[in-house]
Amino acid sequence: MMTQQTLTQLRSLKLSGMADALQAQMAQPSMSALSFEERLGLLVQQESASRDDRRRTRLLSLAHLKYPQAAIEDIDTRTGRGIERSQITSLALGDWVKTGHTVIITGATGSGKTWLACALGQYACRRGHSVTYLRTPRLAEELRVLHGAGSFGKWLLQLAKTDVLILDDWALATLDASTRADLLEVIDDRAAHRGTIITSQLPVEHWHGWIGDVTIADAMLDRLLERTHRITLKGEKSLRSVGAKSEQKCTAVANVAATAHGEVV
Repeated sequence: MMTQQTLTQLRSLKLSGMADALQAQMAQPSMSALSFEERLGLLVQQESASRDDRRRTRLLSLAHLKYPQAAIEDIDTRTGRGIERSQITSLALGDWVKTGHTVIITGATGSGKTWLACALGQYACRRGHSVTYLRTPRLAEELRVLHGAGSFGKWLLQLAKTDVLILDDWALATLDASTRADLLEVIDDRAAHRGTIITSQLPVEHWHGWIGDVTIADAMLDRLLERTHRITLKGEKSLRSVGAKSEQKCTAVANVAATAHGEVV
């Protein structure tokens, strides 16, 4: 009876991990050989692990990744693919998120840019970082809605606190003056403080012309390109059908040139 009351109290205190661990201990007679301190330590350890799991699940849900099942462990690094696992692992485990670096992934349609960006974003969630996925071509309409509702300022503040921002399909659609200015605000808030991942079919050297306004382009690219890691994917065929059949596993034939200005990858 006392044990049931304890379990009820633990759950009411939102200590469900500890409650589950206590139930598990009760089902194992061998646990009686442990001291009180040892059993308590196991309960606390389980509660901590349970909270970490819930946080990771919540972060992944809030990220709204296009491919939430994408994982860096699934990247195909067989000979001939051109992707070195050591390079991807170094990037995944690096400090680029906290130091405000930009990961730029370029390549042709279907080469696996979005999948790889989502894999890095998913891993960031697993490490406890907050992530937001946005498709750049849809951004103009979303920004108009935010401005119309008077909530752009609040949205901008929330986005500034997000550890990793994924801007997918960068430079796919023309920028209007309002979106261009808003995008600069987004990027300015993140410079040197938060990580950004950009995927694009357009090579970096053409971004200035795509942005359009010389002054804004200079300011935007100065912030984005100060500290970068560049990955160029190359492939002879689209990965869309392959990804659908294999849980979006990365099967691109790719050459990765990871460069970092201010950090060695």
